[in-house]
Amino acid sequence: MKTVIRNDLFNSRKGYERGKPFLIFALWQLVKWAFFKTVFPWPSFVKAELLRIFGAKIGRGICIKPQVNIHLPWKLEIDDHAWIGEEAFILNFELIRIGAHVCISQRAFLCAGNHDYRDNAMSYRNAAITVEDGAWIGAQVFVAPGLTVGCEAVISAGSVLLSDAKAQLIYAGNPAQPKGSRWRNGQRE
Repeated sequence: MKTVIRNDLFNSRKGYERGKPFLIFALWQLVKWAFFKTVFPWPSFVKAELLRIFGAKIGRGICIKPQVNIHLPWKLEIDDHAWIGEEAFILNFELIRIGAHVCISQRAFLCAGNHDYRDNAMSYRNAAITVEDGAWIGAQVFVAPGLTVGCEAVISAGSVLLSDAKAQLIYAGNPAQPKGSRWRNGQRE
């Protein structure tokens, strides 16, 4: 069988717009390693202010745990009282919007960037992700590019979300499938 994938054809500048000059990106990398990727528990208000300085839209009362990896803060929006757990990875080649009162649990991976595996040159296939208000992304969940996690939806730990998640439903598995309502009797108590 002849190999047709040509990694030597890949152009890292085609289909990926960083959105800021290289110097700003490099400075962010230093700040990220000193304040975000470290195990040192810097207060969340310090991290929130650093994200704002680098262009993120950040609400009030957010919680950002240690060792969080945010690729491009200027392509990030986090609303009020959202939580980002330890070792979460936000790969935001495109905008990632996290609503109010959202929980992104430990080691969750929100992946707004990918490659087209059907293209010999493996070109980028990036798309924005939206996590609506009150949703909960469980530990070690993978969320694929271009998806919306509906209001108050739950994606159970270890799941792989490859399609949109509807509001107020629980999703689990690989690929994640709806398993029922988040709320007893289908409504909040």
